[in-house]
Amino acid sequence: MRDSENSKVARAAGIVGLATMASRIFGFIRDMVIAAFFGAGLATDAFFVAFRIPNLLRRLLGEGSLTVSFVPVFTEYLKKKSTEQALELADVAFTILSVVLAVVSVAGILFSPLVVTVMAPGFVKTPPQFDLTVFLTRLMFPYIFFISLVALCMGILNSLRHFAAPALSPVILNISMILAALLLRGFFREPIVALAVGVMIGGVLQLAMQWPFLIKMGVRLRPNFNFRHPGIRQMAALLIPTLIGSAVYQLNIFIGTILASLLPKGSVSYLYYADRVVELPLGVFAIAIGTATLPSFSAQVARGEMEEFKRTISFSLRLILFITIPATAALIVLRVPILSVLFQRGAFGIQSTYLTAQALLYYTLGLWAFSVIRVVDAAFFSLQDRRSPLRAAVVALAANVLLSIVLMQPMKHAGLALATSIASAINVIMLWIILERKIGRILREDFFHSLWKTVTASLVMLLAIHSVEGILPWRTDGVFEERLLYLSVCIALGLAAFFLCACLLRSPEVVTFTGAVRRRLQRREKGGSP
Repeated sequence: MRDSENSKVARAAGIVGLATMASRIFGFIRDMVIAAFFGAGLATDAFFVAFRIPNLLRRLLGEGSLTVSFVPVFTEYLKKKSTEQALELADVAFTILSVVLAVVSVAGILFSPLVVTVMAPGFVKTPPQFDLTVFLTRLMFPYIFFISLVALCMGILNSLRHFAAPALSPVILNISMILAALLLRGFFREPIVALAVGVMIGGVLQLAMQWPFLIKMGVRLRPNFNFRHPGIRQMAALLIPTLIGSAVYQLNIFIGTILASLLPKGSVSYLYYADRVVELPLGVFAIAIGTATLPSFSAQVARGEMEEFKRTISFSLRLILFITIPATAALIVLRVPILSVLFQRGAFGIQSTYLTAQALLYYTLGLWAFSVIRVVDAAFFSLQDRRSPLRAAVVALAANVLLSIVLMQPMKHAGLALATSIASAINVIMLWIILERKIGRILREDFFHSLWKTVTASLVMLLAIHSVEGILPWRTDGVFEERLLYLSVCIALGLAAFFLCACLLRSPEVVTFTGAVRRRLQRREKGGSP
């Protein structure tokens, strides 16, 4: 059973990771297009603030509260009751979420000036920027309706162990924004409006993309106003603390945006671009593993298999750290080359590269915490306990506010990034202490054996990357082809050194992935044989 569940987690994480990798690639193309056409300035700051507002509410109302409280209950219905009862619960949840989102969308459009004033008070001093942000916010606010329903659909499909289509749906948003920037910017007096139009089109298309796969899995979401459904009451018991806990987490982002708007022009954009780079390993691997583990955790808790539950937590953390530790080392060493190759063109100059690199350094220091929290949160969600994480989140929020205020003056936008990383580390440490008190010791010798092998392989990787400098020196002002060649050689040599060392050390994560690939190839050979 243990190997079977670990295999399910690894396989699901692989599927989500590959799909998310495709999404991230298109996301970087999107950001390269934005950087080239719009740079880092007044208009981009306005767009990123306006886009962050509905995105924040999506995570709060969609992924952050109702959806997360829905998955464990839905899984419990699938395991302990009947598929028909589980699908009825999905109908009711879909109806409730639709009503709430419609009300929130209308309210957001009406009160956009107030929302922008609170989110970016520094913009009030610059009326053209404030007016543009309000207009973009109103234009994109209905995005929350579509994308939050997408989040619920993704939760249903993931609970049914279907991961590929939900993970691929963000690709649609990225393609929509790229095409809008390329084709529509000439139709507006303020070209950045084209991006907002692309966001809205992408939201509609993402929701439409989920429907065929839901139908294929036997899910036909229909209006159901049976708000007295016992499953809804069970979800409601989790919803309020989950909502508050998610609000605390999102308030960290909210506070960062407010304070960044008070700093020199471009600060919001520098933080945004740095965050996008950090989200590559975070999204491809950490979020993929967190997404894959929630159904497994929920099923184990529903069956009362607590020892297996703890082993799966440990296994998931090993997978995350196997990627996060070398990614952290590589991002710190290669932060300037990465940003230069990705964004340094057009309106995004060398100065923007260096200022963004400052934020990237301090965000990267918290990458381990941003990643581990995905698994720890999934463990609490499966236990249907949000009160404990809420206490930890409140402490982390207070730490983030205090540290941001203290660090933003001497370090500017980089101080906000460092404050976020430290606050996230505090949150993870507190949650881990609470979780072990709740279910007992989780990490055993196999975890620490895996950890030292990962650290050793990462050190070998750094030596390989540093060796490139002696042969092919880095020049930030060099032509694009030179910079791309340097970065490509560093990444290729670093990856080869890391995985060769991990193989020589017989790292269990390498053994797991190679075994999964071997079994998949064998199944294909059998399926293709006469």
